[in-house]
Amino acid sequence: MILQSIDWIIIVVFFLILLTIGYLASKNADRSAADFFVSGRSMPWWLLGVSMVATTFSCDTPNLVTDMVRQNGVAANWMWWAFLLTGMLTVFVYAKLWNRSKAMTDLEFYEIRYSGKTAAFLRGFRAIYLGFFFNVMVIASVSLAFIKIAAVMLGLSPATALIIAAVVVVFYSGLGGLKSILYTDLFQFSVAMIGAVGAAYYVTKSPDIGGLSALFSHPGVSSKLSLIPSFRETDVFLSILIIPLAVQWWAAWYPGAEPGGGGYVAQRMLSAKSERHAMGATLLFNFFHYALRPWPWIIVGLASIIIFPDIASLRSAFPNVPTQYIQNDFAYPAMLSLFLPAGFLGLVVASLIAAFMSTVASQLNWGSSYIVNDFYGRFINKEASEKQKVGVGRLATVALMFFSVILALVLENALQAFQYMLMIGAGTGLIYILRWFWWRINAFTELSAMIAAAAFSLTFIIIENFVLIKGGDGMVTLGGLQFTFVVWNIIKFVGVVALTTAVWVIVTLLTPPSSDHTLRTFYKRIRPGGPGWKAVVEKAATEGIDLKKDDDLRWDVPTGIVCMLLGCVAVYSILFSTGYFLYGKTLPATLLLTSGFISSLLLSRTWKKLRTR
Repeated sequence: MILQSIDWIIIVVFFLILLTIGYLASKNADRSAADFFVSGRSMPWWLLGVSMVATTFSCDTPNLVTDMVRQNGVAANWMWWAFLLTGMLTVFVYAKLWNRSKAMTDLEFYEIRYSGKTAAFLRGFRAIYLGFFFNVMVIASVSLAFIKIAAVMLGLSPATALIIAAVVVVFYSGLGGLKSILYTDLFQFSVAMIGAVGAAYYVTKSPDIGGLSALFSHPGVSSKLSLIPSFRETDVFLSILIIPLAVQWWAAWYPGAEPGGGGYVAQRMLSAKSERHAMGATLLFNFFHYALRPWPWIIVGLASIIIFPDIASLRSAFPNVPTQYIQNDFAYPAMLSLFLPAGFLGLVVASLIAAFMSTVASQLNWGSSYIVNDFYGRFINKEASEKQKVGVGRLATVALMFFSVILALVLENALQAFQYMLMIGAGTGLIYILRWFWWRINAFTELSAMIAAAAFSLTFIIIENFVLIKGGDGMVTLGGLQFTFVVWNIIKFVGVVALTTAVWVIVTLLTPPSSDHTLRTFYKRIRPGGPGWKAVVEKAATEGIDLKKDDDLRWDVPTGIVCMLLGCVAVYSILFSTGYFLYGKTLPATLLLTSGFISSLLLSRTWKKLRTR
């Protein structure tokens, strides 16, 4: 593949537009830390929702979807589709609570909800752990995917491509803070979606594929079209569908799909002008993320099976790319490099750069907000002025990008390291759901869960690498028992979740709760309601303190859960309806579309019953 002059012009124009938008949106960003990190809490739902989905549209996302489709078919996407349950729960239960807290970051929550030095330690520790170490790993992992794309589609060295992109993203994110990121995300997401849809169109229309009908009837593809994994393959069925739907969505910590909301999603909810705007933003994000985006990537992934039936064929086609980079995920940029015409190729390259930069910009602003608000301003310089906080935020942005670039240039297997980090968070998710509605959760709960999850994960990793006997047929042996590696992964994940949950439940019951003052202040500020706070309300009443208000008489979490279920039905129906229409199966597509319409109508009526400000 050789980029033509028109392609380079499009890429340069894209960068110029991006920098212009970032500059124009930077007005007033340095007035205060609130302006820099949460845009003065004045952002509308549609802009925040698009920004959330742009952030999760990283350049490695289509690669990951392609990898899943090539190995286990379309149904493999349930490994991330299941997180819709988390997303919808956040929309209708937690979004308004986050906005109501008026915190600067989700880590500030710790000292709103918990009391004492343990709460302060928890906040400071997670500020450095998540804001710096975890953030650098995430950005480096995304950057490694960008390096692969740049090697195929730009012909640039890893260092050159990454440094150019890093300078641009640091410029606009450091200049205007979150507001610049939100408006550049709007532009970047538009370009990225045009690129993804156009890429799927040109790939399927190529003579090598012959259109959608020929694609779906191809022998190598037809067996991978099912939207539900086969019951006959018990191991795959359990790992791809049952575990994600039964355990993973509430038990695992995953960026962008944190149980109860968190990270950059919480940052957007905290930036909304009202509780209703926070809910609308998160709902739009989940609709775009699950119902709108997947199919263009899936189509290219399926088409790649025809052109590159195995990894060996990929390596043969790209002899100049180091072999360790060429795995199943490499098929996505490989397909684009072969089938896109001049001009549109430049737009698609720009869209992939956009996907990379939107994710990195959000990670930088989110990470620097932790470092400034939850570490520097809380522990280093409590009297820091707003100008000083913004200045430290900009320095933190540059530092995070610098260390991420260095790590990305030396990593060879960042994805595996990232997966280990995700596993270390297994079993902590239920805490993030319950801490809003059960007064007994305390800072020791979260500390014990973090330590237990890390310890049990490390134990399973050691067993996997030093005790488990792996066979060449996908079977493993442990203590005389033999089973598939897929089953081992299920045992590993569920084991960490169960053991970690047992530890934090015991610790919670054996340690003292947060102080009465903290619990009462939290209750009056958040108004969570429900039976989980009954003991706090009744104890305050015995002391002559009335924590109740008229709107507390109707606890609306059950209504929120009904909205969550209706929202899931609506989004899944639209997602699968789109797939069946593409497959040419009109009847199931029409039935699912009708289901999506009815559930959306019911949702709009039920949503009005929720208490919001």
